[in-house]
Amino acid sequence: MSSLAKKHRIFHTTGPIVRNMKTGLLPTLLTQFGSVIFISAIALAVQLSGFGLLMFPELGALSDDIIKRPYGKWASAPCMLVLTPLITAIAGVWMANHMAFGVCSVLLIIFVSMGVIKLIRSPIAPAISAGLLPLVLGLHSWWYPAAITAGTVALAIVSMVHQQLHPARSPPSLRDMIDNTMEKAPTNLLWLLPFLLFVIGITLVAQLPGWRFLLFPPLVVIGFEMFAHPLVCPWAIRPWRMPLACTFCAFIGVSVVILLGPGIGAASISMIAGILIMRVIDLHAPPVLAIGLLPMIMLNPTYSFVPLVLTSTVALTASFSLWQAICLHRMRAR
Repeated sequence: MSSLAKKHRIFHTTGPIVRNMKTGLLPTLLTQFGSVIFISAIALAVQLSGFGLLMFPELGALSDDIIKRPYGKWASAPCMLVLTPLITAIAGVWMANHMAFGVCSVLLIIFVSMGVIKLIRSPIAPAISAGLLPLVLGLHSWWYPAAITAGTVALAIVSMVHQQLHPARSPPSLRDMIDNTMEKAPTNLLWLLPFLLFVIGITLVAQLPGWRFLLFPPLVVIGFEMFAHPLVCPWAIRPWRMPLACTFCAFIGVSVVILLGPGIGAASISMIAGILIMRVIDLHAPPVLAIGLLPMIMLNPTYSFVPLVLTSTVALTASFSLWQAICLHRMRAR
């Protein structure tokens, strides 16, 4: 097992105590809730413009990590933050206009998205979601890439300003090292086969009537990060946390949209709830926040979305646990 993986296991036994001693609860919460302000601003822009596509769900994930970690991998790549989702969004709209939702189209957009990430050496894994979203939601408008770019440009500006306000770069903590490793492009392709087998299985079931959102786009981002980095995955020690967090965020996201409509209130409550849920169960997985925002751009969100999220995340967790066990066995056999 790598030294980082060993430290990661120690970190989860003492991490919460150390973090609270060093930073304190209040400063940490204030830093985390900066993403709520950003997403609320995006929701306000949606209300003022009537342009719903501005609410790209992965902005929740990206803003949470970038504002919380001004020198993390995502925050340190503002150009890639803008460019990567733009390219994958263009590819996604093209495929939505020329191919039906199915195994072939899903695998193709995932391969294209991962190829873009590899080719331009981008750390922005949520760009995979930007490419997949048009297929899942049936988006055919070429305004979609422009809408995503407006949000990522705004976030890139926030990131650069945030770094200027925090010029003293402190040594990275163990949590930062783990997060940066998770956000790096994978160095080998051994993980690709089990990851694609999982995607194929979920997509086959998602083609059934009413099951489309079994393959909700953030799921593929979460799976990509998990399978590509099985030995340092932050939620590997207690894998039940991922389905729990995703399901609660989906429930809250649907509930606030049904009760309040897709506006500032729904967006801010969804983000706050997602942040609190992850803090309570000690999970750092920014793509989870995108699940709570996804109902904001659904045509008619219903509570049927919640059991679909639970089913697919449990399936992902089980598949990942099997892959992780195989990786650990291979390491011990050497």
